[in-house]
Amino acid sequence: MLMVGTFSFAQKKELKIAQKAIKNSNYSEAKTALSSAEALMSSMDEKSKSLYYLLKSKALYAGGTGNDNDIKTAFESLEKVSLPAHQSQVDELKQNMLTGFLEKGNEALEKKDFKVSSKYFEKAYRASTKDTIYLFYSASTAVNGGDYDRSLGLYEELKELGYTGIVKKYYATNVETNKEEPFNDKTLRDFSVKSKSHIKPTERNSASKLPEIVKNIALIYIQKGDSEKALGAIKLARKNFPDDVNLLINEANVYYQLGNNEMFSKLLAEATQKDPNNAELFYNLGVISSQSDDFDSAMKYYKRAVELKPDYVNALINMAALTLDQEHAIVDEMNGLGSSAADDKKYDELKVKRQQLYLDAIPFLESALKADPKNIQAAKTLLNIYNAVDNTEKSNELKAIVEAIEAGN
Repeated sequence: MLMVGTFSFAQKKELKIAQKAIKNSNYSEAKTALSSAEALMSSMDEKSKSLYYLLKSKALYAGGTGNDNDIKTAFESLEKVSLPAHQSQVDELKQNMLTGFLEKGNEALEKKDFKVSSKYFEKAYRASTKDTIYLFYSASTAVNGGDYDRSLGLYEELKELGYTGIVKKYYATNVETNKEEPFNDKTLRDFSVKSKSHIKPTERNSASKLPEIVKNIALIYIQKGDSEKALGAIKLARKNFPDDVNLLINEANVYYQLGNNEMFSKLLAEATQKDPNNAELFYNLGVISSQSDDFDSAMKYYKRAVELKPDYVNALINMAALTLDQEHAIVDEMNGLGSSAADDKKYDELKVKRQQLYLDAIPFLESALKADPKNIQAAKTLLNIYNAVDNTEKSNELKAIVEAIEAGN
């Protein structure tokens, strides 16, 4: 009995020392006291054990200055705090940890230090595992930081958790502007409707993040040279979500990364059947057709993309490029002509045909420049064309535009 009493006194003494040290932010002294208390763990009662693990978590977290291993152990220790009376302190510590990790993660993100940012976002998730979005942020920033092996593990964890990132979003139409506006929560939306500043309340789910997760898993496997696992990951997702067009597009992109343009084109064509109003799909089909020297199909797909999205700058520029690319064949034919009267006549015909190509390209480039007034590529190409067709007025106008863009005005 005397021995048990001595042990009990020693335990409480070390725990009190640790408590006082933590209160004074002297985490090194707290760790030393807790290490002494740990040697007496076998004789501790449930209350003392619970307090020990709580204090250990606080000491290892060290107000946010603990290293990665210490913080990992701090999380593990928190899970061992068993006394309900300690729960409020556990919750407070977790909230402090979450807030601190998020602040540091965002600070690193602003500095574009993606690797550091990713680690803090992962810690934020470990502090609050119900907030799976932080694990998604961690995986995404790891990719941006080129830490592919780490991001792969995080993405795989998200996939195993069944994470989709789908959240319900709330909308209502502003009476004054007649435009639909988003709300942070249902209560605020309903209050606005009740106050008659908004009408037509509605709710919609956000897009799933699963396609992005699977796509990145696949691309990481490609980067690692494992195309079989890349395709396996995305095919499994498509099996579970056969109607998800984004997954279909991502599978097509994997084949594109692997250099299989035939499968890429086939899957994109399938996607256009499922989503006939997706301008990006038709644009990508245009790119592939262009790379395959299929001028007619490429132009058809680009035109469809522009019909769906009139300010699709890249599609407009590519339509101009397709048109101007035909000049090469005309120039080659002109250079191959002789000096006979028939050749002279043919030369003049080809010259007119060449000029017409320039004129045909102008509307595409003008539309692109109208949609994006700072687009130097469209402006310079237009300038060259107006010089070629001897349109001095337009040439001077475009010259001023090019100079203004290059000057940053």
